Amino acid sequence: MPLILLLPLVVALVSIPSAAMSAPQHSRLDWAHGSTFYEIFVRSFADSDGDGIGDLRGLTSKLDYLNDGDPSTTSDLGIEGIWLMPVFASPSYHGYDTTDYYTINPQYGTTEDFQALMAAAHARGIRVIVDLVINHSSNRHPWFVESMSSPRAPKHDWYVWRTDDPGWRQPWGGGSTWHPMNGAYYYGVFGGGMPDLNIENSSVRAEVKAIASYWLERGVDGFRLDAARHLVEDGPGEQQCNTAGTHAFWKEFAAHVREVAPEALLVGENWTSTENIAPYFGSTDAVAGGDELPMSFNFPLAGSILQAVRSGDAAPVVGTLAAIARLYPAGVLDGTFITNHDTPRVATELGADPAKLRTAAALLLTLPGTPFLYYGEEVGLSGGKPDPNIRTPMPWNDGAGGGFTTGTPWRPLAMGREQANVASQNRDPGSLLAHYRRLVHLRASSPALRRGTLAVLDTGAANKQVLAFVREADGERMLVVHNLGNSVGKAGPWDLNAGTAKLVHATIDGAKVRTKGGIGVTLPAGGSAIWRLR
Repeated sequence: MPLILLLPLVVALVSIPSAAMSAPQHSRLDWAHGSTFYEIFVRSFADSDGDGIGDLRGLTSKLDYLNDGDPSTTSDLGIEGIWLMPVFASPSYHGYDTTDYYTINPQYGTTEDFQALMAAAHARGIRVIVDLVINHSSNRHPWFVESMSSPRAPKHDWYVWRTDDPGWRQPWGGGSTWHPMNGAYYYGVFGGGMPDLNIENSSVRAEVKAIASYWLERGVDGFRLDAARHLVEDGPGEQQCNTAGTHAFWKEFAAHVREVAPEALLVGENWTSTENIAPYFGSTDAVAGGDELPMSFNFPLAGSILQAVRSGDAAPVVGTLAAIARLYPAGVLDGTFITNHDTPRVATELGADPAKLRTAAALLLTLPGTPFLYYGEEVGLSGGKPDPNIRTPMPWNDGAGGGFTTGTPWRPLAMGREQANVASQNRDPGSLLAHYRRLVHLRASSPALRRGTLAVLDTGAANKQVLAFVREADGERMLVVHNLGNSVGKAGPWDLNAGTAKLVHATIDGAKVRTKGGIGVTLPAGGSAIWRLR
């Protein structure tokens, strides 16, 4: 439950739990506390051989851009972890329909290329997690080919079959989830091309654990778990997600992963409400951080950040933080982000407004959690639906191939790459890329910003455009203030028991603090600032 502290000079200060509040209990995943991750679509990141398709060798050649391995430099982005979207064999461009869980997609390279990437990343202090899609496979997977061949086939029950169509629709209001085949029907919540595996089959569960072991033994640092809430269905509508059977499997799977690789991170894609995300952590009684999934992506907070920045009203973020405090177990890891490969890019969501893009980044990188940046977000790469337009090649420069390839890109580069590219922004200390670099490096160097507790400050009804909070850890206290509005924002004074407040970061000149009679701040429109309190 949130702790309400009544202070002399403010209405209220609401303490929000974060992973840092129980960090000593969480030592096996200490590396993930507050680390900044980077989501990469290999097909679109860097092409090493000129065929227009990104590959593992191309990605390896760009690792210094993410982290050069030298903590004394700040010319890299400061990334500490990368999430690779699907890299296993698949017939599709996106890879979420796997045909072989033990083989690297040949368009991306070989197992040896993958091992070389892992070694190079680890040498730079970068952890690597990979997409593991076990809710479903491709309908071209040999398992499904055998399953559909006969009701008596050894792997027939590896998928979910019935003799009639019960008429279930996708729980988000889409099409049918039962698909005809050879006089029967198989279940596929995401479509006929991606049949759901029968997770209630013990042989399937054993195989899934064997797949995880295979990649963990080859140095993978964890998995992003696609469609994590859709594994076991109990009936139509909402009974197709968040079921007891789904939670039971994740407890079993997580226990296996902890045994094989205690430091491995599991991140669930639970695209739902805070109320429904919270149970996926499981019980914290026996396992610090939860005995189910130690991290889930925070979709509600992502939506609240965008809503707050668009509207100039901090209330959506404050409300989501309060819900997290009320519903999440203490000490769990929170996977924060703004947009990803399934949603319109942040530059498109915010109309490519430079001030709003900086504010959104500052919010993400100063709030608690383990932030995930989507590749290209740091240079303002744009893109909206359909999905291929959200996954276009990375713009390294403004040339014909964008520095992504010497050939013809598999997908045309996004509009606006003349400015939204790495080379152009590298030369500009005021660029969005420079802004991201400063914030990521500041976060990494600050115990308070990286893993500290959170206390949201009351800014008063007249200052709804201002979001202010204190982060604290290891004797360091940071006051963070964001002005989401189009006019000068003032807030405070707050009795924070601080004699001095030293400015350590500001996105716009003009941030001011006063300490007499409590801490008060004045911030220009669209500005963010961070002060160290003593």
